[in-house]
Amino acid sequence: MISVFELFKVGIGPSSSHTVGPMRAARRFVAWLADRDLLQQTAGLRVELFGSLGATGRGHGTVGAVVLGLLGEHPETVDPDAVPELLAAVAADATLLLAGRHAVTFNPDQDIVLYVGPRLAQHSNGMRFTALDASGQSILRREYFSVGGGFVLDEDEIGGGQPHVTTVPLPFRSAAELLALTEEKGLRISDLMLANETSLRTADEVRDELLAVWTVMQECVDRGLLATGVLPGPLRVRRRAAALHVKLAAEPADTDPLQVMDWVALYALSVNEENAAGGRVVTAPTNGAAGVVPAVLHYCRDFVPGFDDDAVVRFLLTAGAVGILCKTNASISGAEVGCQGEVGSACAMAAAGLTEVLGGTPSQVENAAEIGIEHNLGLTCDPVGGLVQIPCIERNAVASVKAIVAARMALRGDGTHHVGLDTAIKTMRDTGADMADKYKETALGGLALNVVEC
Repeated sequence: MISVFELFKVGIGPSSSHTVGPMRAARRFVAWLADRDLLQQTAGLRVELFGSLGATGRGHGTVGAVVLGLLGEHPETVDPDAVPELLAAVAADATLLLAGRHAVTFNPDQDIVLYVGPRLAQHSNGMRFTALDASGQSILRREYFSVGGGFVLDEDEIGGGQPHVTTVPLPFRSAAELLALTEEKGLRISDLMLANETSLRTADEVRDELLAVWTVMQECVDRGLLATGVLPGPLRVRRRAAALHVKLAAEPADTDPLQVMDWVALYALSVNEENAAGGRVVTAPTNGAAGVVPAVLHYCRDFVPGFDDDAVVRFLLTAGAVGILCKTNASISGAEVGCQGEVGSACAMAAAGLTEVLGGTPSQVENAAEIGIEHNLGLTCDPVGGLVQIPCIERNAVASVKAIVAARMALRGDGTHHVGLDTAIKTMRDTGADMADKYKETALGGLALNVVEC
């Protein structure tokens, strides 16, 4: 099974598929060269981006991400504030230090080729890396695929499916199996997930790492609440979170019974504005949907009595269980199934986590997750200008409120419902297969065509 920590990964914006994934792929390619003692023979590089990566690579930050990965930078540790200077130095000198130690000739404008239209057969987010010797001849060529949420498969792995899987004591491949296990073992979903995660690390390590994820989420919100101005790119989208925060903080808490919705929306806007600006975020399960889980967790922090670190751990473990089902049985990649796989999955994850924290039974948790997915089915990915801004930022805010509604609906029931989570996830997969490619992260359909960019 996939670990919960493969879903909640620290990275930088604006896109897990287009920024985090390509950075990881480039870093893997350099490691592949080094493992075969080919670094010293390498004099130049050629990088080709296909499908959605080629169509929106500049708006999604893919070009810069590839450069950072070749330099040896890692999404979790790279300093977002240092990125512009690192990229400017490579562009100015037309030279790049592979893995930070071996200089090669490299001009990003010429040596990174973006193909608008053509795609590699295995996946719409394909990359081809070629190392060249001093005469321009190929030394080594590898293909990689960014399959959503920062997950990367190489040309050998792509046929096998999931990366980074492990054997766990309580495996499940469906929501039905998950519910059966909780009933058989007398466990909550978070308890079952903890049992699986402790096959990889100690219980204390699981707790500490999940709380570290929560810390990054809170730091992301805090930065977003302070930042002003406009977001990068030609759309010049105005950042709204800081001004909204000032207004909300000045309003008496008891004047508007629906004010809590504004706070939830604020938290989501804050995260996704930071993501659009290239800041540090947590994939949850992707960058484009990174605001939903943190917004609902902040709702728990501010409005749910008894919230503590244990609640954070239970929330994220339960949300992770739903994310695993979405990724394993459908997709969390907008390039594969549209935004239903990103924001839809995030909504289901957040609804499940909240239901668990509020004392819901496993059946109620499953019901909440199903509601979260069902009412995002068919959601397209059509970013205006290829930027993770319109409609992505507001979409996270709406999905955050929807997740809370889903949890409350499930908690008012007894867990019995007509449509199961497995059915909703299968429907998401089938809908994505039927969806036209122009609505899958390419910025070639929908709002991307109907909104004037300037």
